[in-house]
Amino acid sequence: MNNTNNHDVRIAKMAFASVYPHYLTKVEKKDRSKEELHWVIQWLTGYDDKKLQKLIEEKVTFGKFFQNAALHPNVHLITGVFCGHRIEEIENPLTQQVRYLDKLVDELAKGRKMEKILLVE
Repeated sequence: MNNTNNHDVRIAKMAFASVYPHYLTKVEKKDRSKEELHWVIQWLTGYDDKKLQKLIEEKVTFGKFFQNAALHPNVHLITGVFCGHRIEEIENPLTQQVRYLDKLVDELAKGRKMEKILLVE
């Protein structure tokens, strides 16, 4: 992963609202629903639909988005490669949290069962 300060700062300043439509398009193209996307986001962050919508409307940055999130206790179990980089080896906590979300959205779009994506058996 590109661990330069510039890369991490750029991610921290990026608005969640600017990326959310891309997440939605990605999952809907693969016949997954907005509700499933929100379920994945809620699992990771603790944000319900109402809070998520408020954060989108406020155009909060990823920094603020994750600063106020209640990350799921099993988040450390999200491993693997995203964009050619091992998620568990990313050193910057915020960058790693964003990649956790990216990985979950990617798994949803790949058609994985929700139980597998959300690490529940």
